[in-house]
Amino acid sequence: MRRQAPAAARNRQPILEVLQPEFPDDGLVLEIASGTGEHTVHFAAALPHLLFQPSDPDADARASIDDWTRTLGLANVQPAVALDAAAADWPLAAADAIVCINMVHISPWTATVGLFRGAAARLPPRGLLYLYGPYHRGGRPTAPSNAAFDHDLRARNPAWGIRNLEDVCQLAAEQGFTPPRIVDMPANNLSLLFRRH
Repeated sequence: MRRQAPAAARNRQPILEVLQPEFPDDGLVLEIASGTGEHTVHFAAALPHLLFQPSDPDADARASIDDWTRTLGLANVQPAVALDAAAADWPLAAADAIVCINMVHISPWTATVGLFRGAAARLPPRGLLYLYGPYHRGGRPTAPSNAAFDHDLRARNPAWGIRNLEDVCQLAAEQGFTPPRIVDMPANNLSLLFRRH
């Protein structure tokens, strides 16, 4: 049941290198839209002092996540839970950090709104909300490949598409988050590190 995503194999270590110094010393890390589960298990193997809670609205994705966890024998990964970021109710009340990789552009805008709303209600003061993916800046693609990717996404689903960084930051501010620390990543992606006020 294990799935593999080539992008996850390429980006999981660069993402970990950004996250490692930003994570709390202990506590629970919630991953939203965990997909195959490859990010969660990679982070959990490197950070055994943290407890990871993967989630995904798709049952097949949750099966993949749990299969990866069993195969690697990771005691610090909880069974994957069904969680739709856009939903008003999430299946857990609190988290010490929240990670969301490659969801914002492959979901309706309502999912991003729900992500910030849900994170604001569950993170402690100064708690980390981490986003990874491609973004437009000033309404413009940051690279020709991102423009082509955006066109492909919108052709597949008009509700999808690469978001403007400024829109995401405005939404974050409205939900009580600081402006993000922005880290340029491989393949024209960005790491956005928000902190709850």
